[in-house]
Amino acid sequence: MATITKETMIGELLQIDEDIAPVLLNIGMHCLGCPSSQMETIEEAAMVHGIDPDALVESINEFVEKDLAAKKAAAN
Repeated sequence: MATITKETMIGELLQIDEDIAPVLLNIGMHCLGCPSSQMETIEEAAMVHGIDPDALVESINEFVEKDLAAKKAAAN
């Protein structure tokens, strides 16, 4: 899995791991279904919502790594 960066698009992030949606919703990003948000980078979305983009990317990478590992373990 490629590391998620500030340049990763929200739409791409949701394709990598759809389970990230509740995490984003809990921090106030309620526009995940909007077509324009799908083409927004994580950095752009973070700045619009007053969130530190670097901290957000770190949190996202931690969540996705754990979530995908859990899914892989469950599949075996």
